[in-house]
Amino acid sequence: MDPLRELDPRGRAAWRPQLEALLAEKERFITEVDGNARRLLPLLERLPQVPEAEIDLVADTIRIGCAADLEPQQREELREILMEFRHWRKGPFNIFGIELDSEWRSDLKWNRIKDQIAPLTGRRVLDVGSSCGYYLLRMAASRPRLALGLEPYAPFYCQYLLLQRLIGEPSVHCWPLKLEELPAMQGRFDSVFHMGVLSHQRAPIDALKQLAGLLCKGGELVLETLIVEGDGEWAFCPPERYAKMHNVFFLPTVDCLRGWLQRAGFDQVRCIDKTWTSSAEQRRTEWIKSESLVDFLDPADPRKTVEGHPAPLRAVLLAERR
Repeated sequence: MDPLRELDPRGRAAWRPQLEALLAEKERFITEVDGNARRLLPLLERLPQVPEAEIDLVADTIRIGCAADLEPQQREELREILMEFRHWRKGPFNIFGIELDSEWRSDLKWNRIKDQIAPLTGRRVLDVGSSCGYYLLRMAASRPRLALGLEPYAPFYCQYLLLQRLIGEPSVHCWPLKLEELPAMQGRFDSVFHMGVLSHQRAPIDALKQLAGLLCKGGELVLETLIVEGDGEWAFCPPERYAKMHNVFFLPTVDCLRGWLQRAGFDQVRCIDKTWTSSAEQRRTEWIKSESLVDFLDPADPRKTVEGHPAPLRAVLLAERR
């Protein structure tokens, strides 16, 4: 499937030439300039070819083939390739018997929302900040018309390319773009997922307005973000870093977030989940090369970050475009 053809069947949309030029430039940058991509992309040619590999996108751990599909030496080489693609943030996966234990147990978040969102069958879905594509692949089990991700960070985009090389799911695609780089593609999606991204936006209401523009009337936004506890419409703006991150700008209350969504063009706003991030969901494994949650919290008081701010609390809100 060509996602551009799905989004613009007649090829006449005013935004199409701009988007085609942007995608061509991103492809050139990734293949010719970006150092991470130039290191990782050649490794894709060394992946094993197993035409009859069984794929399971329904289970919490996405499974690609089984251990018996490969010879021991092939499996060891594959494991070495997968390790070269660290940091694996989203997962988990079982790839030909190799347990890829990602930093985040993304299945826990998916299970919190999957039965509360609008059914994805036959819908055009956008996932902003899709990382390696774990959620896109879980969405594909519901048979959407299109599951399209945006992932601008080259190492994560390369992880997606690796997984798709092994899975070949026709409804799933990813563009190496930021949300703000997309042209005004009005009303092209039925569902938009924006999970774990809003706190990194300097202008969150502007980002929400852009998401509203991408949705058709009545389309659903699935928004998951860091929040703070409290009543009233206010937001905490960390003065420097939050949990060692320098790019966290606003942590709103749920009431504040609801107001932002309404100002951006949404209604039917409802909060379906609030969950404290725990080491059961985010932790250091051999598949990452960095610190994780335990390093971001005050060792004397895990209810606070190392900076003394409230520990990570995440909320999921659903909203419909007016």
